[in-house]
Amino acid sequence: MLHEVWSFVDAERRAGRPVVLARLVGRDGPGARPLGATMAVAAGGAWRGSLSGGCVEGIVLDAAAAVLDGAPPRLELVSPGEHLMPWEDAPACAGQLRVLVTPVPPATVCTAITAALARDEPLAVRVALHPPYLWSTAATIDELDGTGAFVEQLPQRQRLILVGATDLAATLAELAGPLRRRVIIIDPRPGHLGSGAFPAGAETVPAWPDDWMVRHPLRASDAVVVLSHDPRIDDRGIRAALSGGAGHIAALGSRATHRQRLRRLDGLPGLERLVAPAGLDLGGSSPADTALSILAGIVATGNGRSGGLLRDTDAPIRAVPAPNVLKPAWRALPVHPSAGTSPRETDAVC
Repeated sequence: MLHEVWSFVDAERRAGRPVVLARLVGRDGPGARPLGATMAVAAGGAWRGSLSGGCVEGIVLDAAAAVLDGAPPRLELVSPGEHLMPWEDAPACAGQLRVLVTPVPPATVCTAITAALARDEPLAVRVALHPPYLWSTAATIDELDGTGAFVEQLPQRQRLILVGATDLAATLAELAGPLRRRVIIIDPRPGHLGSGAFPAGAETVPAWPDDWMVRHPLRASDAVVVLSHDPRIDDRGIRAALSGGAGHIAALGSRATHRQRLRRLDGLPGLERLVAPAGLDLGGSSPADTALSILAGIVATGNGRSGGLLRDTDAPIRAVPAPNVLKPAWRALPVHPSAGTSPRETDAVC
């Protein structure tokens, strides 16, 4: 996905180094990464991202290097097993990948992408899948024609609302960055908010949590975690969160603490939605362990999963992407002659 590599792309462009994008726009058979997966390769050899989890990246790097050296942009067919000897087993994800290898978009499109990600604003990005591979943008994916093109809606960050400015809140905020969560830390105690422990990207709000939630209605994509260990703060946060529409509401504390909490909140509508003790059963004890457990629970809830071991379930490893995120239209398009004939593309995953 473009947003996964865009900070690298932006930094390289600002440094004056050309960058080529390799994007997965179609696939015949299973694969480790979804359609839209992107690699960004800069002049000098630095790169970020992946298209398959590791088995075709070397091939893609060679194709990107050729475009950096002046070769025309192109659609390539790449197979994870194409360098194997006849007697070697092919990898499980051995389907052919259709990869679009082009320079980064024109400056106007790059600026629009950078601004949208920085401001957390909606933006859809379209690139044609035929020469000269023109780019365009619009506010939403429905405003762009997907015919003969690949269209991606840049995702807005989901909110992670932390009630209580604690050391665990600081660790949660740090780990939530790669998950593209917009972290908001709410605490009525100025001394706690002024600790200096929180990363620059986290928003700190001096307020009671229920007052803030009244002014900022909760959405289904929001996750709320109360962790001040002060019932005067936590209970107000829980009451407000349960009356709103947050998709995940959790509370820190031992089982004994939670039993006391349940007695205080007895009869509160929606109390069965409260996840407490917060997090998955990882058994860790450090702030990082606890933060990982809590964030894993949030991710599992968002994907409709229980958070158990993958070996104990037959469900697909990865949740199905939302249908309004991508608009691929790659069928019946010309492929560079060296890539072979066009396969039947699917979005299966292994």
